Amino acid sequence: MKTIPVTCAIIQFGKKVLAVQRSETMKLPLKWEFAGGKIESGESEIDCIKREIFEELNIQIEVKERLTPVIHQYTDFKIKLIPFTAKYVSGELKLKEHSNFVLASKEELINLDWAEADLPILKEYLKT
Repeated sequence: MKTIPVTCAIIQFGKKVLAVQRSETMKLPLKWEFAGGKIESGESEIDCIKREIFEELNIQIEVKERLTPVIHQYTDFKIKLIPFTAKYVSGELKLKEHSNFVLASKEELINLDWAEADLPILKEYLKT
């Protein structure tokens, strides 16, 4: 089974962090995740995360740090999730694919029903 390279961003809005909820029609419906998407052919990880965040959320970010990638096997697909910490720069947040979002403190993030691949990333982030 091919591994799909996917980036995601832990986006800070001041002291809060953005989490997005997958829509009912997406794979892993209604699970929470850090926004991002698949790397396109010839695209760098950083170019990918900036493009995906703009396409999905209509905002610009400043990428800060790359965290530890996670390889996760779901039932019918496998991903390599490449996380970055980032800072909100500009734009009005508009959900284009997701059903909901929260700006949450580190403590509040723990209570969300996360997509499995995002859990190790959340744990690493909470230690920072």
